[in-house]
Amino acid sequence: MRAVAYREPLPIDAESSLIDLDLPKPQAQGRDLLVEIKAVSVNPVDMKVRSKVAPEPGTARVLGFDAAGIVREVGSHVSHFKPGDEVFYAGSIARPGTNSEFHVVDERLVGHKPKTVGFAQAAALPLTSLTAWETLFDRIDITKPVPGSAPALLIIGAAGGVGSIAIQLARRLTDVTVIATASRPETQAWAKELGAHHVIDHARPLPEQIRDLGTGAPAFVFAITQTDRHFPAIADLIAPQGRLGLIDDPERIDVTLLKRKSVSLHWESMFTRSVFQTADMDRQHTILNEVARLVDAGTIRTTLAETFGPINAANLKRAHAFIESGKARGKIVLEGF
Repeated sequence: MRAVAYREPLPIDAESSLIDLDLPKPQAQGRDLLVEIKAVSVNPVDMKVRSKVAPEPGTARVLGFDAAGIVREVGSHVSHFKPGDEVFYAGSIARPGTNSEFHVVDERLVGHKPKTVGFAQAAALPLTSLTAWETLFDRIDITKPVPGSAPALLIIGAAGGVGSIAIQLARRLTDVTVIATASRPETQAWAKELGAHHVIDHARPLPEQIRDLGTGAPAFVFAITQTDRHFPAIADLIAPQGRLGLIDDPERIDVTLLKRKSVSLHWESMFTRSVFQTADMDRQHTILNEVARLVDAGTIRTTLAETFGPINAANLKRAHAFIESGKARGKIVLEGF
C-alpha cells in the first residue's frame, strides 16, 4: 500500500523530510478495524514527532492521526462497527499513523462519520474535537461553576484547530461567556464568526484587556499556545479557585504563581487514553459519536480551512511547512491518493 513516512528527524525543507513509499497492508485483529483512508488532516503533533522523534534504525515512521475512511475489515472482538461503515478518528500516537492507504485502529477510538459532510470535512474534526472536549468537560469541567467567579472561559490561541472547536463547544453546549484571543484581523474575525462573545489580542497584555471587558475574572482558562509566555498573566487574571487547562509544551512555568488563588492546573493529552489503555478508553468513541451528532444537527461545524490535494509526501511537506509558519487558521486536509 502507498504511504508517507520519514526515516530521520529533519527540517521540513530537507528533500527527504517526508518520503513516499510502499508498505505491507496491515490486518485487523482483536478490537481493531482496518480502515481504507479517504482523507487525513495535519496537526501540530505531526510536526513535533517528525522533528524530534527518530524511528528505529532501518525503519520508517508513518505520521498522521486524524482520518476519515471506510471500514474494510474488523477484528474478531469488534462490536461497534462492521465492514462498509464510514468512520472518523484520531488514532494513537503509539501506533503507525494514518498517512497510508489502509490503517488499523482500535474501535474504542473511532466514531461513526457525520452523515452530512464529506470525508475531507470529517477528517478535520477528530483530534481537535477530542482535545477540546476532554479539556472543557473532562479536565477543567466548565459546567461546574467556580463560586463567586464570572462564568467565563478564556481561550488563548483560539483561531487554530483546537480553539476553533473549543469556541463552538463552549458556546453551543454551555452558558459560559467565551473570550477568545487572536492577534490578526483575519483570525479575530474567524473566532468571532465561530461564536466567541469577545475577542482580544494575545499580543497585548491580557489582564488589562480582560478588565476592560467588564466580565469579571474568568473562572476558566484554556491555554492552547505559548503558555509559558502567558503564564504570569493567566495567574493574574484568573478567578480565585479557577481552573486552568493547557495542551502545549511550555519549557518552564512557575506553578507557584497559582498557589495564592488555589488555582488548579489540568494537563490534557488526547493520546493518554490510548497510550495507557485506560479503563475509560471507549469514551473517545462516545465523544466522536456525539460530535458527529452535533455536526449533523448543525450545532457545530467542521473547521476545515484548506485542502492541499491528494495524500503524498510533497503535499504533506507543504502542509507541515504552513503549520510551522504559525499562520494556519482552522485545519488543513489532504484527500485521496
